[in-house]
Amino acid sequence: MGTELQEHSVDPAPGLEEQAAALADGRTTAVAAVSAALDRIEASQPTLNAFRVVRRSAALAEAADADRRLATGERLPLLGVPIAVKDDVDVTGEPTAFGCPGDFPAKTADSEVVRRLRAAGAVIVGKTNSPELGQWPFTGGSAFGHTRNPWGRGHTPGGSSGGSAAAVAAGLVPAAIGSDGAGSVRIPAAWTHLVGIKPQRGRISTWPEAEAFHGITVNGPLARTVADAALLFDVVAGNHDGDLHKPPPVTVRDAVGRDPGRLRIALSLRIPFTATPTALHPEIRTAVSRTAHTLRRLGHDVVVDDPEYGILLGLNFLPRSLAGVNGWLDQLPDSALVDPRTRANARTGRLLSGWPLRAARAAEPRMRRRVGAIFDDYDVILAPTTATPPPRVDALDAIGGFQTDKVITAACPYTWPWNILGWPSVNVPAGFTADGLPIGVQLMGHDNTEPLLVSLAAQIESVEQWSSHRPPRWW
Repeated sequence: MGTELQEHSVDPAPGLEEQAAALADGRTTAVAAVSAALDRIEASQPTLNAFRVVRRSAALAEAADADRRLATGERLPLLGVPIAVKDDVDVTGEPTAFGCPGDFPAKTADSEVVRRLRAAGAVIVGKTNSPELGQWPFTGGSAFGHTRNPWGRGHTPGGSSGGSAAAVAAGLVPAAIGSDGAGSVRIPAAWTHLVGIKPQRGRISTWPEAEAFHGITVNGPLARTVADAALLFDVVAGNHDGDLHKPPPVTVRDAVGRDPGRLRIALSLRIPFTATPTALHPEIRTAVSRTAHTLRRLGHDVVVDDPEYGILLGLNFLPRSLAGVNGWLDQLPDSALVDPRTRANARTGRLLSGWPLRAARAAEPRMRRRVGAIFDDYDVILAPTTATPPPRVDALDAIGGFQTDKVITAACPYTWPWNILGWPSVNVPAGFTADGLPIGVQLMGHDNTEPLLVSLAAQIESVEQWSSHRPPRWW
């Protein structure tokens, strides 16, 4: 992997369910678990660089309180468990920089997803790195440098939830929260050998935003196993009164281990519309075919077929994403400090914020009907999560906007349509390249199919046993 191997003295975090059970059974304490996570984080920061904010004193105080509650017999799903969140959600007393440089004020209230984590007893140990305003599937920027991939220090962990993915893949924490506006949970999950769930729009609240990036961005869990991702999903799922989108509630932890039945699965390799040249890397193609073979051995019917994406789907994405960038830029303490590409995207977003944005939103139901027609014949779509393995960590450094777009679309053309349509998708690990870098595939569903996707993902995991593979420690 081109990685300089170096053994580290701090053991990796156990899984989320394992950690929660150990705390509930008294086999460890919250202070011990949180202290170990903080030690791992701080030891890794000079090299892996996954975190923007580390909450040592606050997290230890919260862990001590969790131990007092555990001692009285209180039990909650994550009581005393250390969890990381992406730095686009608010944590009381901490800034929310969302990858940007500048002096940001401390927030005075938690985001709804953080409130739900706390209600389940979790201890927030820190906030993880993101590129500026979540724009790129690489995690780096002038505010913090590069976050590196645990599976290869010269490669990106992906983005924009790359800090969360790197933290989980490296075993710094058992699980983390990311957000997905064009694949930003699924892409880093694919490139770091994790399970990443992009839920249906509105399933996990984005409050204090009624919707994020005009409905394309959702919050979702990253974990090493389907069961851990499902547990975290159920803990944070639900709505705030102010949310614009409120789908009927579902639970997914009970779908782990449940037979999904014999499914009709469309194997789709077609790249949705992109304005620059793209091609599927042969090792990714092989990994998708390998997963399709696994599904057939499990008794499912897998047929090569593609959704009807259409060129207008791509035109729908830009007004929503870039108007969202413009909205965030207006909130920054000093917008002059951000990358010139961010300012350029915001300028375009201002131009698109009127009738183009309104037209994009109005067109979504027609696009859902056209793309969704494939679900008349199939239950699930299997597709690549990315078109390439993880690129070099510095692939976006010192290049212009057009070149940046070419790099991004060449690597990550597959995930963004499901953000426009608002439907759920789950990345699952699909092996490694010849160089030892992770590959992922996505299971894509229609409305309210998170339980089905989780059931299918767990069935694949029961055969592939991917969580037994860990990166050699160099950080």
